[in-house]
Amino acid sequence: MYNAKAYSAASATSQLAPATIPRRDPGEHDVQIEILYCGICHSDLHQVRNEWSGFMPTVYPIVPGHEIVGRITKVGSAVTKFKPGDLAGVGCMVDSDRTCPECKAGLEQYCPNMILTYNAPDKHLGGVTYGGYSESIVVDEHFVLRVPSNLYLAGAAPLLCAGITTYSPLRHWGVTKGKKVGVVGLGGLGHIGVKLAHALGAHVVAFTTSQSKVDDALRLDADEAVVSRDASQMQKHARSFDFILDTVAADHDINAYLRLLRRDGTITLVGAPPKPLDVAAFNLIMGRRSLSGSGIGGIAETQEMLDFCGAHNITADVEVIPIQKVNEAYERLARSDVKYRFCIDMASLRSE
Repeated sequence: MYNAKAYSAASATSQLAPATIPRRDPGEHDVQIEILYCGICHSDLHQVRNEWSGFMPTVYPIVPGHEIVGRITKVGSAVTKFKPGDLAGVGCMVDSDRTCPECKAGLEQYCPNMILTYNAPDKHLGGVTYGGYSESIVVDEHFVLRVPSNLYLAGAAPLLCAGITTYSPLRHWGVTKGKKVGVVGLGGLGHIGVKLAHALGAHVVAFTTSQSKVDDALRLDADEAVVSRDASQMQKHARSFDFILDTVAADHDINAYLRLLRRDGTITLVGAPPKPLDVAAFNLIMGRRSLSGSGIGGIAETQEMLDFCGAHNITADVEVIPIQKVNEAYERLARSDVKYRFCIDMASLRSE
């Protein structure tokens, strides 16, 4: 065991502050990673403030961060996929039981015994796992990803959560050339969804509540941008979409988007509104439409996503900050004051 610098929160009302945390020494199947960048996901904010206490109560102190990019510094004796010096990534999970049907299907994200990167039981050291707001991390090689060296590393970090969260449903529901795809919401998830859907060959329409984001949607490779508050703009697209990716985590009218699906079209939720959405049954029945949900992706699919992003030079649009400004970033994130993702330069932690 060794100690690592980190930033942690001591309670739901505490700010993130410097801390020292224990990390296990690499076992035979482990790799040790020096963390270079860590993205800030909105779920970090939710968990630090214990806003998911009903189904995922926070254990304090908490070290958030599951959008990790770094360089491998040490490998265990049985590691075969990595060597010191390799660029590597770690996403939302660091272990699973590997024996259940989900794991055997390469869908570790749905394993009932999946271990999250932070705030989950730590079978090695006891207590809970600690995430990427830290100078280093030790992870079983099965849950470590290769990061293409051509990508801007700060922009690649959010791909480990936001990238796979949007890529997985696009692939599962067969988004490809000739498909018409909508992306609802142009935030941390939505802006990557637009880029990925475009690279997959689809005709992409971005939906935003803000006229000010229309030009940005087109810059991000949307073919069209619709202001969803404008009924006439929405009506123009009635019954025309093969697939809609809904990234909105706030209350909104899902029926307005169901009516835009053609027969057998699907809308998939990747945002998680705090209250149940009001769904009119006839909007599903009249057109044999489907409403579904999706969560991150398995390890193999996450690697596929990173390779795809490497081939198409896709990264998140990020505002890079030193870790000393993380509390300010959380306040801005709560106000949706970021285009489109914060990413922490972890060199700032090592310099403390």
